[in-house]
Parts: sequence; structure tokens; C-alpha cells
Amino acid sequence: MSLSNTVSSYEPYLRSLLRIIVGFTFSLHGYQKFFGAFGGLGGQKAELLSMMGAAGVLETFGGALIILGLFTRPVAFLLCGQMAVAYFRVHIWINFWPLTNGGEITVLYCFTYLWLCSAGAGPISLDRAIGWKH
Repeated sequence: MSLSNTVSSYEPYLRSLLRIIVGFTFSLHGYQKFFGAFGGLGGQKAELLSMMGAAGVLETFGGALIILGLFTRPVAFLLCGQMAVAYFRVHIWINFWPLTNGGEITVLYCFTYLWLCSAGAGPISLDRAIGWKH
């Protein structure tokens, strides 16, 4: 058995690990906006009925669902869209290049969630536990 076959056999578990870590780091952005944690937005939290408040809700609760691996495909689709909107509403107007416009992490989240839409949650997930394969 070659090394690539050995590593490939762990892919579903590594996908679950990546999903959990991405969901956790993503939810931290939500805690910052929604609860004012980690210094909030200049020491404040976002107004719930604002764009930033909506982003905080999506990041907090969407991140939690991603961590749990519950409804992963539709939640990842929603969060992928949120990150695409964030990039094209905020970052691209600063500069085209993600490295210089502060949008690098936005692009990474967007495409990670796009991949999770396709790949699913992996074996360590509530989706798998409840037999939900959508």
C-alpha cells in the first residue's frame, strides 16, 4: 500500500476535523459581532437588525452547526454565500487582491464552505449519527 493510499483512507476523518476547526474559528467572528466578545467591534456589539448583526447571527449559529456537523451541506451553502457577499460588498472595493484588501480569510472560508457543500460533514458528525445524508 502506497503512502498516498494510506493518507487517502483518513480523508473522511480529516474532513471532519477540518470542519470542526473551521466552524470554531468562524463562530469566534460571530461571538465578536453578536456578543461583543474579544473586544467586539471597537468595544461594541453589532445591532441585531443590521447587516453586521445578521452576519453575527449567521457566524454564531452557523458556526455551531458546522462544528456539530448538523445540516452541514445546507448550512455550508448559506455560509459560503455569506462570505461571497462579504467579499464583494466590503473587500473588493478596497483593492482587488485578497492579500491587500483584508479579504484573504473571507475567500478561504467561502471556498472551504463551498467544498463542504459538496463533500459533506464526514464521519464524525451529527449528520452521520442521525443518518442524514443530504
